[in-house]
Formats: sequence, C-alpha cells, structure tokens
Amino acid sequence: MEFVANASVIVDTAEEMINAPLVHKGKVRELYDLGDSFLIVVTDRISAFDYILKPGVPDKGYVLNALSKYWFGITSGYMKNHIIHTDVEKLQAIIPSAEDRELLKERIIVAKKAERISIECVVRGYITGNGWRQYASTGEINGRKLPEGLRKNERLNDPIFTPAAKNDVGHDEDISIEQMIELVGEDLTYALQERSIMLYTLAHSICEQKGIILADTKFEFGFYAGELIIIDEIFTPDSSRYWSQDKYALDVEIDSMDKEPVRTYLAGSGWDKNSEPDELPAAVVEETSNRYKEILHRLVD
Repeated sequence: MEFVANASVIVDTAEEMINAPLVHKGKVRELYDLGDSFLIVVTDRISAFDYILKPGVPDKGYVLNALSKYWFGITSGYMKNHIIHTDVEKLQAIIPSAEDRELLKERIIVAKKAERISIECVVRGYITGNGWRQYASTGEINGRKLPEGLRKNERLNDPIFTPAAKNDVGHDEDISIEQMIELVGEDLTYALQERSIMLYTLAHSICEQKGIILADTKFEFGFYAGELIIIDEIFTPDSSRYWSQDKYALDVEIDSMDKEPVRTYLAGSGWDKNSEPDELPAAVVEETSNRYKEILHRLVD
C-alpha cells in the first residue's frame, strides 16, 4: 500500500473550513462535535516544550493520519478502535467547500464518541529517553525496580508498562502500577497493561521486518458501548520512538525518526524555552517533513 501526500502545503487549522463546533484544540489535533460522533482533524502544527512552533511542517498531519489508519487496520483484528470512517467526501454538509475537502483529504478521522480513560498507557521495550533518566538516577522506572547494570538504549528482556496520569493542563504525570490501580481499579489496570504490551509486541515484530526498531510507544484507550477500544492515534512518530536499525547503538543519543531535526536546532539555537521561539529555518522544516515521510514510506510501502 502506498500513500502519496496531496501537496507540500501547511494546514495550521481547519476551524474556518468546518461547520461544526470545535470542542478541543490540541497541539496537533482538532476535535469537532458531529452530534453522534467526533471529527478529528490532524494538522501540520509542531510543538516543543509546550510551544507551537512556526511554521508548521508540510505533510506532517497527513503522515500522522496515514500511519494511524495503517496501524488501526493491522491491529483491528486484535482490538477494536474508534474509527467509523476516514472519507472526507462523506462530510460535504460539514465541509461544503470541495477545495477544503481536498486539502483535508487523508487528514481526518470520524470517530466514535468513546469515554476516554485518563491514563496514558506507555510501553517501553528499550531503556531510553525519560525511562533511562529515571533508571540512571534511581534504578527504577515509575517505581518499578529494574536489574542493575543496564545500559542506555539496551533492549529489555520483556517490554514494561509505565503508565502516566493524563492532565488536560501541563504535563502528564508518571505513576506506578499501584497508583494506577488506585485511580482506575485493579481489573482495568491489568487489562490495559495486557493490551498495551500485546499491541507493542505485535508492532515491534512488524517493524523489525522492515529494518526499524519501535523503542517505545504510548496508547490511549476508552470505553464505547461498554467495550474497551483504542482511541486517539497509534504508532505515529508523535506517539512512538522509532529508530532505524542501522543507527542502533548503546550509550549514545540515537537519531530518532521524527522531529529530531527540530530538537537539534532548538538545542543549539540559544532559545530559553520560556518565551515565544523564533520561526524555524526553512532547511529544518524541510528535513523534518522528510523524516516524517520517510517513516511512512518505510513502514507502509
């Protein structure tokens, strides 16, 4: 299956295109109320340190949505998800302009109105990022003791579940399994842990066959008609850490297949992370766009 982006344009928002109430505007996604369902629009916005950067990244929203559709399709035989359809032409009453529908093609999901569980379900197959920082300081991740002597980026014997409590304002909060049980109960905690690790293991195996390492990922789940389903996004570069196998190494910072060019630029720019950042240089935007498209084509083509 091959996805080809419409054009190298930037969709910052869909607010003026859609005749439906905007109920939530996140850093990347916009959520519109269609009555019996939600319309999710994935924009090209890009963020860092809680700031929306300018300009957006051409085709980023397209790639995120295409990858979610791809992985929702693969995992649907294992667990149901929130997708009703992804056909923008079914939304002519909501998006009356043919030009706007073409612009939003492959950037939308019409989704079931699930009751979100306020837990971010994180699975780590490798000890890196925030997990490594916790381990290097305490020997634990989210209160879970790990073996001594692990090295940065080392693959764990088994994937581990390290949840976070979702906050609508500010950052999500890392919590232990015991804290999660207090929040949502024992049965739901272990059901989410089991499903999260199962989904990660499946995707890790598929990625391995394509020369890619899925180092870690996060899921959101909800209830719909009394059934546990996957919602939001799945295995995108914004929710997952992808490494190319040929760049894998221990004890280093591995160049991940996402917005790494933006991170690298900001780290060397002198930005204080507390004020509105300057616009991103054109070369950084182009390289970031290419990174997103590369992971799409390597996984899906």
